[in-house]
Amino acid sequence: MATHSAQQHRSGFVKRLFVEHQRSLGMSWFSHGVGAVKIGAELIGAGCAAMIHAAVPGFFTETAGRTVARIYDHIQSRKAGSENPENWPDYEI
Repeated sequence: MATHSAQQHRSGFVKRLFVEHQRSLGMSWFSHGVGAVKIGAELIGAGCAAMIHAAVPGFFTETAGRTVARIYDHIQSRKAGSENPENWPDYEI
């Protein structure tokens, strides 16, 4: 049987994994998930373009760099428009 302290620890761990991050960004779990999947897919695409570019330098000459810059700009604009930009986590996605 788990102790009360162990249950609280487990509860805090679950809360940290599934609640705290997106709340700190002012997002729901669902909207955060949709945004993270979209950004992840864009980064996978940029990575694939970069690998093709490595083999054939004339292909996708700016794709990866532009994708990363666009995602960075998106994150920075969300940070600037947030309620508390000073507390915006650096690891945000």
